Amino acid sequence: MDIKTYMQGVGRQARAASRAIAAATTGAKNTALLAMAAEIRARRAELIAANQRDLEEARANGLEPSMIDRLTLSEKGIEAMAQGLEQVAALPDPVGEVTDMKRRPSGISVGKMRVPLGVIGIIYEARPNVTADAAALCLKSGNAAILRGGKEALHSNQAIAACVRAGLAAAQLPEHAIQVIETTDRAAVGELITMPQFVDVIVPRGGKGLIERISSEARVPV
Repeated sequence: MDIKTYMQGVGRQARAASRAIAAATTGAKNTALLAMAAEIRARRAELIAANQRDLEEARANGLEPSMIDRLTLSEKGIEAMAQGLEQVAALPDPVGEVTDMKRRPSGISVGKMRVPLGVIGIIYEARPNVTADAAALCLKSGNAAILRGGKEALHSNQAIAACVRAGLAAAQLPEHAIQVIETTDRAAVGELITMPQFVDVIVPRGGKGLIERISSEARVPV
């Protein structure tokens, strides 16, 4: 895989999808979120199987028990993911909310309106449930997202990504609105954080080493 070409394609698709997501109605976004929750419950066995592949590889590679614990998706954890999506659907839509409205001496009213950022890149480590959480929050706030989870959770994250895509399709929203990077190559992170033409902000969620690397190398606001 040519990482640069792949990531440029992901970025281009995200930028195009971000325009549709920014204009999506509250109803469409909530429909997608609820459909994602339903897909996660319906594909419970697939998610468990994908997670088992990740766990087998983690044990073979000698990962620490604490990391394996964070990586594990239990039946309870899968249900919590689905409930999390439903909870985000129940939240008020932040897009278009106006605050701090003040009337100026000239007669003009001036306030602040909440609008989507555009494309959010999120880089995180072992926990696969973050894939669903991040997808939900970005979608609800009208943003497209490029998600890069830890290499240890590759199979789990791709299984969750399939549920996310199905949810977007159910609401007739572009499937590229939420993309989960399909490679574990570290070069993909290097590309993601240096594509200001496609990505508007990077959110690193992890340990000190990850955050320091992203902060020092990024050409996108962090």
